[in-house]
Amino acid sequence: MNIPLSKPDITEKEKKAVLEVLNTSNLSLGKKYLEFEKIMAKYARVKYAVAVNSGTSGLHLIIRALGIGERDEVITTPFSFIASSNCLLFEKAKQVFVDIDKDTLCIDVKKIEEKITKKTKAILVVDIFSHPCDWEELEKIAKKYNLFLIEDSAEALGSKYKGRRCGSFGDAGIFAFYPNKQITTGEGGIILTDNKKIYELCRSMANQGRKVLDGRWLEHVRLGYNYRLDEMSCALGISQIERIGEILKDRKKVAELYNEKLKNIPEIEIPYIGKNADLSWFVYVIKIKKSLSSKRNLIIKKMSERGVQCGNYFQPIHLQPFYKKIFGYKKGDFPATEDAGKRTVALPFHTKLTEEEIDFVVKNLKELINEYI
Repeated sequence: MNIPLSKPDITEKEKKAVLEVLNTSNLSLGKKYLEFEKIMAKYARVKYAVAVNSGTSGLHLIIRALGIGERDEVITTPFSFIASSNCLLFEKAKQVFVDIDKDTLCIDVKKIEEKITKKTKAILVVDIFSHPCDWEELEKIAKKYNLFLIEDSAEALGSKYKGRRCGSFGDAGIFAFYPNKQITTGEGGIILTDNKKIYELCRSMANQGRKVLDGRWLEHVRLGYNYRLDEMSCALGISQIERIGEILKDRKKVAELYNEKLKNIPEIEIPYIGKNADLSWFVYVIKIKKSLSSKRNLIIKKMSERGVQCGNYFQPIHLQPFYKKIFGYKKGDFPATEDAGKRTVALPFHTKLTEEEIDFVVKNLKELINEYI
């Protein structure tokens, strides 16, 4: 078998929707753009949405809209895709890392307050691997210290915390639509907020700094960027979100099959789910026991050689080469993050993964683990 790490769920419906746009003369800033924003705002249960060309772009615009810049500090997690920290560097703000909870792998809320200073302006947290953060405590902390709260929900479209959908927490948040996500637009992302000012600033900056509603094409009222999402991508996104119930059901079924087949292997920890969390399953990430961590990368390599693609999600951000060079981070700074970074293995995961393929993944994983015990 040859089993990829991920695969988008694209049907004839999506292909037809994209072709319909290609048969028009309007490939950007058209009806699909506005329709997609409206649908996504409704799904996340927020007032406003701004479609952009990536989740990274969305985070960058939120940082600018909140006036976060040089000499400001933002508390965030070192266990994430690197964009959640890079977006701060774009504006010369300083990331202040807080270690993660060893179970959920989200930021450890109990360690946040000790990192707050007079320079702290916001908390930017990540619903990692689609697991919601402890939003109740985060909102209390943000309110207590008068801080902005930003939700990077790039991986958690469809997840819920205490029945409330991810993407709707804090002052603003984002989803992302890379091909391995729950739904895809190829590349793409969306900003979500209930704050009209944030919405208007982000919409303007995403469109080269033009006025939001009545601006002329060559009139620019602020510094802006070309962060727009094209009509074809929006048409694809509309078709995908219309199928979200079916997609999430299929992903849950795959995750449950993995859980059942892996739960009794003592060398493996299956994904943890908190009591207040309802996951939409972005990826399926296990942890191997600590005594095997030195063999983790070799196991991933050997799995690939057997036709099973796996990933080492995530490498700690503070140990990325340029973060070490610029900020002087070193091993030992964030123990829980570093432990997860050495032990996590992302297994093949997508909606159409069959039980036969899952059995093949599990069989090969068991064999390799037994080889290195």
